[in-house]
Amino acid sequence: MCCYQLGRFESFARILINKYSRRRVEFLAFVVLILDVKMRRTWRDRDRDFLKFLEDGETNHEELYAVLLNTKTDFKPIPGIDLDRDETEYYQLQQTLDCNLVYPGIFVGDEGAARSKWYLKTIGITHVLNAAEGKHFGYVHTNEKYYEDTNIKYLGLPLADVPSVDISKYFYTSADFIEDALKNGGNVLVHCKMGISRSATCVLAYLMIKKNMLAVDAIRTVRINRDIRPNYGFLRQLAGLDNYLRRQRL
Repeated sequence: MCCYQLGRFESFARILINKYSRRRVEFLAFVVLILDVKMRRTWRDRDRDFLKFLEDGETNHEELYAVLLNTKTDFKPIPGIDLDRDETEYYQLQQTLDCNLVYPGIFVGDEGAARSKWYLKTIGITHVLNAAEGKHFGYVHTNEKYYEDTNIKYLGLPLADVPSVDISKYFYTSADFIEDALKNGGNVLVHCKMGISRSATCVLAYLMIKKNMLAVDAIRTVRINRDIRPNYGFLRQLAGLDNYLRRQRL
């Protein structure tokens, strides 16, 4: 602290001592000094995450939606099929499934990709995360038994693509599952019905939790490779996760 700041703090401390115990005032002084050290280290080390948090305030879902709109998705052929070698096979496959590699080892796809065991084997999938497990309309009716004749590990989340659904309670469970696949040299397919909202939200949460990405950076990373569109309720929950994680890094 500079002399002026220290002088003001000492005056403030005298006022507090008259009203509160010395122990409480000493604790307050400790907190102020810690914050001062943190700010000095921040400016010295250029801690961009911390500075962004101070400058921009909290993330909100409108900001994340704007990033979605402003990030263009590049055309990516379906992985695992050589378009130049077998054009007919490629276009036939395109009619039955949809899948993209969005991050090293992480594929996001639809129900067709999840149900094609042949295709999963072709692209080396070792783990499948179904973010829409269920029997009703809008869900994908697969489970561990569906993959029992493969070596694929399975995790199912019974999520509806509705803004009011609490997907955040599965953020860490799904992130741990994806991390298990990648740490063991595997590939994971994260899917829902269309591979746009529920599955994308789980992958975004993974990148934020395990790869320390800000929400906006995670969205750009995935959106460039696949046309994802999490619903506004899921974006709001991702914004909440972003704010929580940034506070944890302070």
